[in-house]
Amino acid sequence: MVEGFEVTSGESGERLDRLSARRFDVSRNVAQRLIRNGSLRVDGIAVSPSYRVQANDSIEAEIPDDTPQPEDIHVPILFEDEHLIVVDKPAGLVVHPGAGNPSGTLVNALLELGISGGEDPTRPGIVHRLDRDTSGLMVVARGEPAYSALVEMLSSRRVRRIYRAIVVGQGLPTTGTIDSPVGRDPDNPTLMAAGVGKRAVTHFETLGEAGGYTMLRVRLETGRTHQIRVHMSAIGHPVYADPLYGDAVEGTRLWLHAERLAFRHPVSGDDVKFEAEIPDDLKRSASSLGFLTD
Repeated sequence: MVEGFEVTSGESGERLDRLSARRFDVSRNVAQRLIRNGSLRVDGIAVSPSYRVQANDSIEAEIPDDTPQPEDIHVPILFEDEHLIVVDKPAGLVVHPGAGNPSGTLVNALLELGISGGEDPTRPGIVHRLDRDTSGLMVVARGEPAYSALVEMLSSRRVRRIYRAIVVGQGLPTTGTIDSPVGRDPDNPTLMAAGVGKRAVTHFETLGEAGGYTMLRVRLETGRTHQIRVHMSAIGHPVYADPLYGDAVEGTRLWLHAERLAFRHPVSGDDVKFEAEIPDDLKRSASSLGFLTD
């Protein structure tokens, strides 16, 4: 889809990438990619993202149909500065557009806040993910240098991610560690499986037992897809109401919440930490099983 506009006198002197992001209603990261690959030109000429536009410049861009667009979706924001945003993602919200979810995602909700970074235009600023039905804390980048720094921090295990979970069964030790690879299930590639793929390490602490269930505090050392769900199922204690690796429970969602997040700010160097209260729906289902969550 080809779109274009003419630079006004009031816009003269602005950086091309910043102006194009605003006028084409895309993230700055997407605008920069379009400029660098020649899909966005000034008077038919390829220029750099830092080009300072002049009045009456004609800007044209061929914008891919899969480029996410901003949408009015409420997401609680716990912290934001010019480098990053920390959100409390609601359950039911997919993180980024993909097959079956072209819109209505966390990325669509945050685009107007300037999230950017990374090579995939459908995932600007996304450095880690939560499953659709997992609620809780996520950090999203607003471009460089925060994006690259956060990716490296996650890779080197310098981001502390703590979850609350209820799992099926009792008798788990007070503390434990599951160290088993997680990768695509060779028999069903739509699922993940333990014992294959890349190294994955999950630490847990037992908080209480009730009625045949156990509440855990879980810390991720690595961050594989569905890691907690796969690991807990592999040791015979699937997450409560997990429709993929356990048993679905009518009227109840997956009992998993990312409640704490801590890391060193990638630009300022300050130690920052955040906590997201357990959502009311999980509190109600925990109460029905005999747990107190306050």
